[in-house]
Amino acid sequence: MFARIRAISTYLPATIEYNSELVDSRFIKKIGVKCRHICAKDEAAGDLAFHAAEKLFAEHELDRHEIDFILLCTQHPDHLGPHTAAHLQHRLGLKKSVGSMDIALGCSGYIYGLAVAKGLIETGLAKKILFITSSVYTKYINRADKSTRPLFGDGATATWLDGGAQKSLRAFVFGSDGSRFDKLIIPVGGSRHMPRDNPEIFSTDENGNYRSNWEIFMDGMAITYFTLREVPPLVEKVLDAAKLTRADLDYCIFHQANKFMMTYLRDKAGLLDVPFHNDISETGNLVSGSVPLAIEQVVKNFGAENLKRVMLAGFGVGLSWAGCIADLSAIKV
Repeated sequence: MFARIRAISTYLPATIEYNSELVDSRFIKKIGVKCRHICAKDEAAGDLAFHAAEKLFAEHELDRHEIDFILLCTQHPDHLGPHTAAHLQHRLGLKKSVGSMDIALGCSGYIYGLAVAKGLIETGLAKKILFITSSVYTKYINRADKSTRPLFGDGATATWLDGGAQKSLRAFVFGSDGSRFDKLIIPVGGSRHMPRDNPEIFSTDENGNYRSNWEIFMDGMAITYFTLREVPPLVEKVLDAAKLTRADLDYCIFHQANKFMMTYLRDKAGLLDVPFHNDISETGNLVSGSVPLAIEQVVKNFGAENLKRVMLAGFGVGLSWAGCIADLSAIKV
């Protein structure tokens, strides 16, 4: 029995914010983000996750009572404890024998989550898995920080994984560089620097971006250099592990950081002749949700039957990266 992706659904909050109201047209053209969906003040990651799961069940007529494990990938859980996936078991009305686990990863999280799901299914520990990503990054971005605010949106995705006769998820490759952990970070909020011991301090950087030590800081140049340094070798390692060439690939679906970075990355990784997704114009960067959202878009536009050898890759906060080869030909969106 081999793990496979059977269905994906996406949930985006109703409120839309347009970048034309924030930055000039040249910047919008560079990053490729026209607008983003923003969660309400009283919405948490668990709420978006709940809506994505309910949408998955309804759209694909899936029986929630068959699920025996929930994986939730988010960096912003509803509470520091307990884990949000456990609460989702109750909210979604799932059986109590369901296993539940949060995965505290960002941009590489979908690939890591697929690897965890693969391990559970292929060792017989689970048969049908609900894998949810949920991002509420905008709650941690200062509205006057124009380096990050135009890039990130909120949203959740829900993926149904089960077993099949053919190997569908393979050639996983992972990487981490914790020496650069502070290049994309919320400095205060965890047990290292607790809010009660670290008053909120606001400051303006050399580019005029205003934020506090309780909000997201991103060194955009460092993240770009990291991506261009680590992802091309990742592409080579995944191809080697799968015993494939670029010509064998039906599609490349990578984490959607921004248009400029993805265009440059495609060239540097030697993927100009491979179909390559590069579109976050109406969602912005959804962090761990960007890959499943892109899968949904590609399947709708390209057809699942032609997606037997797809390279998936995620990279970012951590700093971390991961890639694999996926057969998406049986997927429903």
